[in-house]
Amino acid sequence: MIGKLTGIVDSVYDGYLILDVAGVGYRVFCSGKTLAKIPAKGEVASLLIETQVREDHIHLMGFSDATEKQAYTLLSTVQGVGSKVALAILSALSANEIQMAVMTGDGKAFTRANGVGPKLGTRIVSELKGKMGALGSDEITIISSGAGASVQYNSAMDDAISALSNLGYARIEAGMVVANVLRQNPDANTSELIRLSLKEIGKGSL
Repeated sequence: MIGKLTGIVDSVYDGYLILDVAGVGYRVFCSGKTLAKIPAKGEVASLLIETQVREDHIHLMGFSDATEKQAYTLLSTVQGVGSKVALAILSALSANEIQMAVMTGDGKAFTRANGVGPKLGTRIVSELKGKMGALGSDEITIISSGAGASVQYNSAMDDAISALSNLGYARIEAGMVVANVLRQNPDANTSELIRLSLKEIGKGSL
């Protein structure tokens, strides 16, 4: 099976690209986020590949990095989530956001993706709960200013997210803000997390 392709970008379309590898044009399906990172036509691009083999087709799924590929693999284990829906989710949410949505039980976040309704969003959370090991288990990696740092999902963080949610903020966005605050203030308790998170929100972080 193909695990990685490096070649010349021939053309980019809605949902896929053609990658010229030694004169052979491979059609590779990708998320919108990966396609946005693809260099201009004629330049070299490298993608991690998941090969999908069916009786009537062989499809290549391309990913910009290992984390996105891991997220795709996890999503594909959920009943009702095929490759098209998995890529749609990865187009709407980052791997960090997917992990946060599952950990906070925010099934509604998945409905941002085309083809995902409330029932499927709830099922994704239910079936992936406790299976996020490939994305760091209970550690959430937050990327900020080009650097990554992990924070441990704990009761104080959960309580702070719930408090912000009760104030009307979406759980996934609240979770990302609280995680960023916790990364910078690892010893903060629930009250401090809420106060500092509201301060960040006031700066336009949400």
